[in-house]
Amino acid sequence: MPNIRVELLPGRTVDQRRRFAEEVTRAAVEALGARRQDVRIMFEEVAADFVANGGVLASEDPGRSAVVSRFGGPGSPG
Repeated sequence: MPNIRVELLPGRTVDQRRRFAEEVTRAAVEALGARRQDVRIMFEEVAADFVANGGVLASEDPGRSAVVSRFGGPGSPG
C-alpha cells in the first residue's frame, strides 16, 4: 500500500487537492502496480515560516514572495 505524504503551504482549494490526489493516484497505479483503493495520500499544510530553502525561511525569501503571499504568508487565504 503506497502512502504518499504531501506538504503544501496553506491556501490550496479542495478542488486543487482533489485533482492532485487523482493524478498522483493514477501515477502510483501505473508505476507501482498498486490497486487504486490502496493508494493513500495525506496532505499536510505547513506555514511559510516553518519552511526554509537554501537557509532562508520561505516567509522571508523575496524570490518566493508571490507564492508565499498566495499560499502561506500573513493574510493569505486558508
